[in-house]
Amino acid sequence: MGRIKAAIWENETANGPRHNVTVSRIYKDGETWKDSNSFGRNDLPLVGKVVDLAHTWIFDSNGS
Repeated sequence: MGRIKAAIWENETANGPRHNVTVSRIYKDGETWKDSNSFGRNDLPLVGKVVDLAHTWIFDSNGS
């Protein structure tokens, strides 16, 4: 979503799948795209939305 992204990682366990989420901010340094795990004040509302979407995706994918 914009320059904020989430990656959802699924790990199979004896109790069923478990998920972890990493969140990052992409930015361009000259001609090269990079990412960071640091967020500015103005990034935080979008971080919240991305994390909420990740939460919804995890629950929907588990049929919960």
